[in-house]
Amino acid sequence: MIKFLDIQKITQKNDGEIKDAVTGVIDSGWYLFGEEVKSFEKNYADYTGTKYCIGVANGLDALRLILKAYIELGEMQEGDEIIVPANTYIASILAITDNKLNPVLIEPDINTYNINSSKIETAVTAYTKGIMIVHLYGQNAYDETIGEICEKYNLKLIEDNAQAAGCLYNNKRTGSLGDAAGHSFYPGKNLGALGDAGAVTTDDNNLAEMVRTLANYGSAKKYVFDYQGVNSRLDEIHAAILNVKLKYLDTDNYHRKEIAQYFIENIKHKDIILPQVKNRDAHVFHIFPILTKKRDHLQKYLADNQIQTLIHYPIPPHKQKAYREWNHLSFPITEQIHAEELSLPISQVLSEEEALRVVNALNSY
Repeated sequence: MIKFLDIQKITQKNDGEIKDAVTGVIDSGWYLFGEEVKSFEKNYADYTGTKYCIGVANGLDALRLILKAYIELGEMQEGDEIIVPANTYIASILAITDNKLNPVLIEPDINTYNINSSKIETAVTAYTKGIMIVHLYGQNAYDETIGEICEKYNLKLIEDNAQAAGCLYNNKRTGSLGDAAGHSFYPGKNLGALGDAGAVTTDDNNLAEMVRTLANYGSAKKYVFDYQGVNSRLDEIHAAILNVKLKYLDTDNYHRKEIAQYFIENIKHKDIILPQVKNRDAHVFHIFPILTKKRDHLQKYLADNQIQTLIHYPIPPHKQKAYREWNHLSFPITEQIHAEELSLPISQVLSEEEALRVVNALNSY
């Protein structure tokens, strides 16, 4: 069986260093707010090209805390609007609604699956305070049009960088393109911990301090609570693991790009639409998505041929029961993507032989 993502094999690739890092934390006797977290925050800030990195518990918390911090800083208030792609993973939406802000859903570009920047400006109102772009599947979603809209209307640009660690736009990393970014280090990410972990990156000192305070129960000084915060911390063990894996992120992403290029050049089937990649640097292929109207049949065929696939994602946010008030809305492009998308195996440990098997199976379908 070719696994969709062999996390065990990915971990084994740096097994010795990871075990040494974890043992070092255990032996230190210091498990929270220690040197490994400080080191990772500095290393990841340097890597992304930002001034500040704040480790948090997961990617959803990273986005939630950014918005909560903007509210506490007086930049936003309950009822304000945040523009966001309609076809994102639900975490992007949850971060907005958890803060009693209103998501304004925008259709994606059918070619890139990222937010269609040409449709954003018509959605801006007097209540719009920010745009949340999602670098979906690992491809950069930012373009100059989005930057110009943010400048014109004085909007905050928030990046959901959960799937695009290491991605570039004009030689800048995603996670450094906007005012703030949320990152996920869920085990299946290109840069993954061995459990839940996340971070916020920003160049804004006030925002960074507020995020750090809110993530620590709303306290900047022990037992003094100026805000109603949450408990959202990156622990020492995950930070130590991430410090090891960050060293290999660019190499890992390069391998993913090589596999993706092989797929693009060799998968040839009239019923399969391959992803369009305008700039190889601007995609790190967290996911390799194909579209097909025969998704369920193709997925079963591949499973019968010992190839595991997944769907990202079967139900769009506006059709989820959690947002039943939106269930009547129609976003045709979003709905097409969610009805036809199938994710092929891709990772830093997928072999050339396995990639060939995937291609041959698809071309024989």
